[in-house]
Amino acid sequence: MDLLRHLRHFVVVARELHFGRAAELLGMAQPPLSQSVQRLERELAVELFDRSRRQVRLTTAGQLLLGEAEELLAGEGRLRNLMRQVREGVSGVLRAGVPPETPAVTLRELLDRLADRAPGLDVDLHELTSGEQERMLAEGRLDVGLLHHPVADDGLRLGAAVDVPLGVLLPRASPLARDREVELAALAGLDLVTAPRATAPGWHDHLLDVCRRRGFTPGRVRPARNPEFLFGLVLAGGGVAVEPAATARREPRIAWRPIAGAPLVKRTSAAWPRRGAHPAAPMFGQLAAEVLADGPAPPAPPPVPAPRPWPVLFDEPA
Repeated sequence: MDLLRHLRHFVVVARELHFGRAAELLGMAQPPLSQSVQRLERELAVELFDRSRRQVRLTTAGQLLLGEAEELLAGEGRLRNLMRQVREGVSGVLRAGVPPETPAVTLRELLDRLADRAPGLDVDLHELTSGEQERMLAEGRLDVGLLHHPVADDGLRLGAAVDVPLGVLLPRASPLARDREVELAALAGLDLVTAPRATAPGWHDHLLDVCRRRGFTPGRVRPARNPEFLFGLVLAGGGVAVEPAATARREPRIAWRPIAGAPLVKRTSAAWPRRGAHPAAPMFGQLAAEVLADGPAPPAPPPVPAPRPWPVLFDEPA
């Protein structure tokens, strides 16, 4: 028995106290409506309407059922609306991963835009390397992530990609920092400071391959997870790093110079499983691409102190 359907029919009849008008409002014939109410009465083993007079009246049981039925149907409406929001990705929990080096202003902008687009969505954000994100996406422990390319896209759907030009990080005292741009071949023999291969295997291999093809075979590849450690190795001399210009802004003793021919860019995009994808994953990917393409917002100017509403006077000492 479809109890909710029969209750819905009962509520309309109870409000109208007229089977003909109720049938018209429901868009059905009167006989099936009467049969629906009778079936509900048999199911509940009570009489809901007093039909002994020309005017239809609610019995005591009908009066009691009306309030309960209206509350139950309202709850059904709320439940259906909640499930619709989940299907559309504007409610529920979204487990998302972002690279550790993501700037704070970028994260704030992304979360603000997600909150504007889907205020009911709870974003469970994790700081994860590309390698960790790929593994967790494959294991079903992450719904969406921001990955650095190249990405083994087996089983993954990729969102719009954003390319960020890369340059060389050098000590400002280095002779190479005097040039407007740097040839990779001019770095031959120097150490390359970069994130460990495990953090983004595809990107790590691509970086070394491009460097070698351009004449830069590092003396050593020195892993650095933390930007401060990376800066320390570069400032110690004998090593360089290949990073976006925004990285150099954190350390005034570091210079950033573009690479001649621009052979390297850091490509980033969202990724989520092809099968069983979270409904909000494509929206996260779209907003992440927009935020990354805009770049970090400039810092807000300091607030201007408001003028005092009256002058401050000091008495001269006697």
